[in-house]
Amino acid sequence: MEEQNPRYVSRLTRNTMALVLAGGRGSRLYELTSWRAKPALYFGGKYRIIDFPLSNCVNSGIRKIGVLTQYKAHSLVRHLVRGWSHFKKELGEYVEILPASQRYSEDWYQGTADAIYQNLDIIRAEAPDYLLILSGDHVYKMDYGPMLVNHVESGADLSVCCLEVPVEEAANAFGVMKVDENGRVVAFQEKPAEPAEIPGQPGLTLASMGNYIFNTEFLCDILTSDASNLKSSHDFGNDILPSIIEQYQVNAYPFRDPETGGKAYWRDVGTLDSFWQANMELIGTSPALNLYEKEWPLWTYQEQYPPAKFVFDADDRRGMAVDSMVAGGAIVSGSRVSGSVIFSNTRIHSYCDVERAVILPEVTVGRHCRIRNAIIDRHCNIPEGTVIGYDAEQDRANGFRVTDRGVVLVTRGMLGQPEGAA
Repeated sequence: MEEQNPRYVSRLTRNTMALVLAGGRGSRLYELTSWRAKPALYFGGKYRIIDFPLSNCVNSGIRKIGVLTQYKAHSLVRHLVRGWSHFKKELGEYVEILPASQRYSEDWYQGTADAIYQNLDIIRAEAPDYLLILSGDHVYKMDYGPMLVNHVESGADLSVCCLEVPVEEAANAFGVMKVDENGRVVAFQEKPAEPAEIPGQPGLTLASMGNYIFNTEFLCDILTSDASNLKSSHDFGNDILPSIIEQYQVNAYPFRDPETGGKAYWRDVGTLDSFWQANMELIGTSPALNLYEKEWPLWTYQEQYPPAKFVFDADDRRGMAVDSMVAGGAIVSGSRVSGSVIFSNTRIHSYCDVERAVILPEVTVGRHCRIRNAIIDRHCNIPEGTVIGYDAEQDRANGFRVTDRGVVLVTRGMLGQPEGAA
């Protein structure tokens, strides 16, 4: 439909407002989100997670965007102001920050549905026909236009974006849609032990991505009713979906790879292991997530650093990086980096060996360090001779966090260095 009638799609996207839920704490990331909200977390050498849903909106033609913030939002707000404030409201486009400002109650955002409810006055003032509700803490590329067309032409009151995943993968892990043969949702299961299979596709189930399209007036009515329900936790998955499935038309929209029709790339980098693994995937020869695609650019903000530099070429002191991504401003001085993602303005001094590491911006690695299977948080100053990732017990004794898969997290606090917003 998008290719056959692009003006129809563009008319729908112009009449759609996106609301990105970006107040998540990301508690399973432990100290990595002690000073930042999960959507503000760095990813892929130069981006932050929030850049992915925002880029999806812009590339889809949806340019009326509100970002709802709450937990430790300073670095997120700073990034949005620097990188996403160039849109012109006079042209009907904007990225606005919507903090919890207690307009409808004395509470902060109590749940995903309550976050939208507390901004109903802004929504009504903009008067969009459709509302696209997005999670702000997932990594993926998606054109929302086809989903919007499907929503409108199906006559649905609500469309839920879903992934087709194996039943065993979804068990006890995802909210699952039980659907009939036409894709209409007949039940919602919250992290069930035995997820319902998709009709005609045994072994697969529909896991919710936390992305929704609502008809605006319908959502306003539903949220107003939910706000007065003292038994509600005011959450879309827990409360809104189960309460409307029987009475209204709720459709599941499978998110598939537009080229192959198979399972699309989508990552919930909500644990240290999944965050590390998703970054490691990017350095492959043909990664599932293509950051170099011109047709679907990923927008972000980055300071104007000089190119990355690699210095010294002696046998025992060679600055080099292989099978790695290295961002601008980084200097690898007489050290070897392999299979790693090195963010901007990082300094790796001589005689170091860095392997399968994710090193966030503005880190300094002293001489003679050995680092592998690690995540090094922003602004860390790794002392000369430090060894990370070779002995789990020693890493724990040094105050670092070690996951079950052996990934080591190092933050400034663990090194006894001053912490702060990142």
